[in-house]
Amino acid sequence: MEPKIFCQSCTMPIDNMEDRGTEKDGSKSSEYCKYCYQHGSFTDPGMTLDKMKNIVTTQMQKMNLPASLLQQSLDYLPRLKRWQKA
Repeated sequence: MEPKIFCQSCTMPIDNMEDRGTEKDGSKSSEYCKYCYQHGSFTDPGMTLDKMKNIVTTQMQKMNLPASLLQQSLDYLPRLKRWQKA
């Protein structure tokens, strides 16, 4: 089954509740994964889009995911909520 919900910071699928970050009250985030978001804030508040692209590339390559999927994730990153300019 194709993922339906993706982290709005890194593109990781977060359909599984165990993969979701947490809000200040301990509830699961509906927008961010456990690696990007804990206790209601980003785990690395100073993260840049370029740094995130490097992390995504490294992690996806470690998982031996297809290059086309990696490129799709990299292309989509700037459109995610975290990277939108307010």
